[in-house]
Amino acid sequence: MAEITQPTKKFPTGKPQNPKRGGGGGKLRGLPKDSPVVRLSKTLSWLLRHGAQSEGLTMRADGYVKVIDLLENPKIKSQALDLTGLQQIVNADSKQRYSLVCEDDIWWIKANQGHSIKAVKLDLKPIFTVEDIPSRTAVHGTTKIAWQSISSQGLSKMTRNHIHLAQGVTGNNVISGMRKSCDILIFIDVPKALAAGITFFLSDNGVVLTEGNDKGFLEPAFFLSVQNAKREALAGWEGDSANTLDALNPSNSDPVLAVPLAVPASSTLVPSEVIDGIEHKLGDVKIRS
Repeated sequence: MAEITQPTKKFPTGKPQNPKRGGGGGKLRGLPKDSPVVRLSKTLSWLLRHGAQSEGLTMRADGYVKVIDLLENPKIKSQALDLTGLQQIVNADSKQRYSLVCEDDIWWIKANQGHSIKAVKLDLKPIFTVEDIPSRTAVHGTTKIAWQSISSQGLSKMTRNHIHLAQGVTGNNVISGMRKSCDILIFIDVPKALAAGITFFLSDNGVVLTEGNDKGFLEPAFFLSVQNAKREALAGWEGDSANTLDALNPSNSDPVLAVPLAVPASSTLVPSEVIDGIEHKLGDVKIRS
């Protein structure tokens, strides 16, 4: 990568100037309880996944925007973020949400997945067989409330460009694709779905992506099995227990799925949640995703 002169301002560590979640101007995304760094990261995620057009940011077809333009956005500029600070956020992100590159002395940044901007066509690795998935596993984590609709309708990409699937349960070796709060695990029969013409892709940060069918759904017919947080199969959704148990066996060569899903005993389910600034719905049920 070619080097460019970096601004002299430092990565902000003080209290955000606008403590409320929010909309236009210089307000940051996130909750008042979030740390300044978390709120800044949420704002970056929202801009690069959903808000570029509404914020007047020019985005390439592959999802990249110029860093210089991003830093001039009122939400980001209000925090005095510079290239060095942006690099720190990208490098520290545990889910590897972003890619930062320099081309011909110009820095560019993109979100690796999760877009709702329809014009964005990421350079994704196509999945032709289940062996193209490093863990050979694709699983979607959700909540009991969401499962009420998913069990009959299937998984929906909703406002996003893809349905997101993790390569295992949240824990060791699973970088991104599932929230720790999920208490329903939907394991996908990737070979069956591929045979039916469903396309799958692998993002730069290891998330398995699919657009589903022509209506944006991955139907229940492609669910290999469904389990709760205790790894107990839901009644009627045991699926091919032999294959699922083999995938979850701690002695399996892939250690990813041997990691238990931690759901705090005090955790509660709520009927709605804002993800990257967008409230997601499925049918008549507002859900987390």
